[in-house]
Amino acid sequence: MWNYEKRLQFPIHIKNPNPALAAMIISQYGGPDGESSASMRYLSQRYSMPYREVSGLLTDIATEELSHLEMVSVMVHQLTRNLSVDQIKGTPFEAYYVDHTTGIWPQAAGGIPFNACEFQSKGDAITDLVEDLAAEQKARSTYDISVTYYNLILLTDDADVLEPLRFLRQREIVHFQRFGEALSLVQQRLDFNNFYAFNPEFDKKCK
Repeated sequence: MWNYEKRLQFPIHIKNPNPALAAMIISQYGGPDGESSASMRYLSQRYSMPYREVSGLLTDIATEELSHLEMVSVMVHQLTRNLSVDQIKGTPFEAYYVDHTTGIWPQAAGGIPFNACEFQSKGDAITDLVEDLAAEQKARSTYDISVTYYNLILLTDDADVLEPLRFLRQREIVHFQRFGEALSLVQQRLDFNNFYAFNPEFDKKCK
């Protein structure tokens, strides 16, 4: 059960449209390392975690990822609203526009639609938490690329876009740290001699 607050986790007020940048940022909505994958990954994995603290952490972070999904949607919307045809032509956003106009739809920057194969839930605490650590690092890398590309290649310093991206990047780092703590907790409670050989959810001897 969630309580929805009608405000973004970080304020977004983008004044200048930029369809080329929107075509990149959409990857954090529906790409392989985006917020859709993250939220569904953690919400799915929480049920098989052997310890309530870790299950609770997954629920907390999954909930925050849903708020990040909302932020990315707002960024793409504000970057593409009130565009003229001339502003769209010749940009990476042009192909997206053919199918969706300026509607928000989950896909990667390369045009590949979102699908559930982009995340995993194995029912093994070690396996799932290691995947979560990797997922947060991959998301951080994507935000790094977005910020660098936007700053250096497009030669602009639009703080309206950069500040939300930096906020999202920082949250990925925090999540990575929290998952590291969760992995340490699980390893400490399992038998150090065999937690890489057995699935603790099914082989109770591992606990």
